[in-house]
Amino acid sequence: MALAFSKVKRKVLNGPEAGQERYYAVAKATGITRLEEMCELIGARSTGSSADVKGVLDSLNWAMALELKAGRVVQLGELGNFRLSISSKGSLTEEEVTSDRVTGTRILFSPGSVLRYAQSQTVFTPIRVVEKIIYKDQEKETPEGEI
Repeated sequence: MALAFSKVKRKVLNGPEAGQERYYAVAKATGITRLEEMCELIGARSTGSSADVKGVLDSLNWAMALELKAGRVVQLGELGNFRLSISSKGSLTEEEVTSDRVTGTRILFSPGSVLRYAQSQTVFTPIRVVEKIIYKDQEKETPEGEI
């Protein structure tokens, strides 16, 4: 299997070529694998059923939220690590930096060795965009064969 990409023209935003246009490869998803399908795949190669897998993943989600809110890094072995990051408004002095200055949080993921290896072995294949459609006031590229 290969990761599909389309070719997109964009302006260079900085550096000596700023303002010029260049073509870039942009990854394109070829579908969605939902939780139920993942549970079936995992259940097929384990001793648990897909319902058992779903129960474990539900509990993992709950436990991760609990640990992340407590400020801990959640290490899941070869899968990788999850941690919370925050963004805040800048202050002129250290004393002005309070929790009121925090504007948001994000969950950061660092892949483990198995996922990093899979990433390094990815093969890429171009797809041709045949049509642009308007969906809910947004343009969407439609890959060949998908309308």
